[in-house]
Amino acid sequence: MSRTRLVALDVDGTLMSYDGVISTDVRTAVTALVDAGVHVVLATGRSVHSAVVVAHDLGLTHGWAVCSNGAVTARLDPEVEGGWAVARSVTFDAGPALRAIAMEIPDALFAVEDLGVGFLVSAPFPPGEMSGRVTVVPFDELTSAPATRVVIRAPQSTPEEFHEIVERVGLHEVSYAVGWSAWLDLTPGGVSKASALEEVRRDVGVEPYETLAVGDGENDVEMLRWAACGVAMGHATDVVRAAADEVTGAIEDDGVVEVLRRVLR
Repeated sequence: MSRTRLVALDVDGTLMSYDGVISTDVRTAVTALVDAGVHVVLATGRSVHSAVVVAHDLGLTHGWAVCSNGAVTARLDPEVEGGWAVARSVTFDAGPALRAIAMEIPDALFAVEDLGVGFLVSAPFPPGEMSGRVTVVPFDELTSAPATRVVIRAPQSTPEEFHEIVERVGLHEVSYAVGWSAWLDLTPGGVSKASALEEVRRDVGVEPYETLAVGDGENDVEMLRWAACGVAMGHATDVVRAAADEVTGAIEDDGVVEVLRRVLR
């Protein structure tokens, strides 16, 4: 870890507890890494408008943030309006996927990322689940424009049922991640946190062996495999643990803190 120059960090369940709290120890460790010249890159499923809020809250005002599971990369710059700008984005035609899922789950809720703003949704989501400006639009409007990220929510379903539906309808042209609840994220095919981080790594001139990543979800699997040292949080599933080089403590133990302190040492 003494050679680590780029640290990629998932947000929810890694840096931040599930009730939205970032501890003082996490903040201190992140600040110390930045002061030591390490590139700290948030790599999250959150949309850019939400991810940048977390970055600024942590004191990250320069550098990069990988958002929407790799479909959007933002450049942090205090001299730009709002403190950030979209550097790269990848889109896909969400129409076929949305229509296929709608046939399987007619009462599902659908959302398409409105880049940098919020979401266009088919109907209101449960309170607190969508960030930014949320606008209800006809279903046909959701299917008509290229998308960086699509969210499908079915409160009466389970993640296991989502997996079965995705396999059954054959969404081969998009990448997907099923959350801990009945929540399905779709992103452009071949796009992941890892693919976006590889571009960031080249941008900042860091060697592959100088990278480290920490995460807890299935959308972190590619990232953990990409990094020279991939660390899974202690509460991660077996699938995520198997992708990592090591496992640290759980979110309730601030497991990421010890990893970051080791980078400094």
